Amino acid sequence: MNSPEIIVDCSCHNAEGPLWHPLEQRLYWTDIPTGCLFRYEPATNTCEQIYSGECIGGFTIQEDGSLLLFKERGAIEHWCEGKITPVIPELAEERETRFNDVIADPVGRVFCGTMPTPNRLARLYRLDIDGSLTLILEGISLSNGMGFTPDRKQFYQADSDQRKIYRFDYDQDSGALSNQQVHITTPEGEGVPDGLTIDAEGYLWSARWDGGHLFRYAPDGTEVLRIPFPALKVTSVTFGGADYTEMFITTAGGDDRATEGTGAGAIFRLNLGIQGVPEFVSRISFNPLG
Repeated sequence: MNSPEIIVDCSCHNAEGPLWHPLEQRLYWTDIPTGCLFRYEPATNTCEQIYSGECIGGFTIQEDGSLLLFKERGAIEHWCEGKITPVIPELAEERETRFNDVIADPVGRVFCGTMPTPNRLARLYRLDIDGSLTLILEGISLSNGMGFTPDRKQFYQADSDQRKIYRFDYDQDSGALSNQQVHITTPEGEGVPDGLTIDAEGYLWSARWDGGHLFRYAPDGTEVLRIPFPALKVTSVTFGGADYTEMFITTAGGDDRATEGTGAGAIFRLNLGIQGVPEFVSRISFNPLG
């Protein structure tokens, strides 16, 4: 698997947010515009749709294996095998938009970004383990992929429309971000940075929307590898499998393959023998009656 292979040819409009579920040994992802959530089991080579409803911009896996869904209008819901429980019904400030990429941190908090509204740029929130939500960044063109360095001292975030991936100092004890710096600027005309993940060596993998490639960057921000895909819109990437050397990559444009590429909207697998690490799980407590 030195080159990407299609494992689920589902022609998604915009497949995003792939996450490997270690308890189930399955891959989960969302097709944002259609409001669908899917999971794929490599052991049986089977795929199923497990949710259909409002758009899910991103999700995390809770410690017990259930999911937290981050949706339109700023809504956050708990999903457990089809049972939905509201956590935050909506955010007044986000009624005109939706959550986009999200990530759990080492403590179990969730950093959750948004899309811009017609009148305001995007934002980044932090959902703490007690269920409280804090606005931590404003003025983002489009909040996208996030990740943590192996030493858990720095945090990355892509701002797609600015073509930048930022690096922050991250305080694990408080969840605070500080010292924002530009880490990577993608060349004009080569698409924009979308989802990302960090491997065991601290190298950053960045999916390139409208760039047709997956990129690997050294810890100093130097590009070291680019992998072409038969899809113009490469949206996100995660590591998984029993030993975390399997890479799973989502793409968009399955509704227009004539323009977007023969593999647009499909889910791909790639194994270069590079070690990944499990993503952190969320540990958000909430009152199901609240």
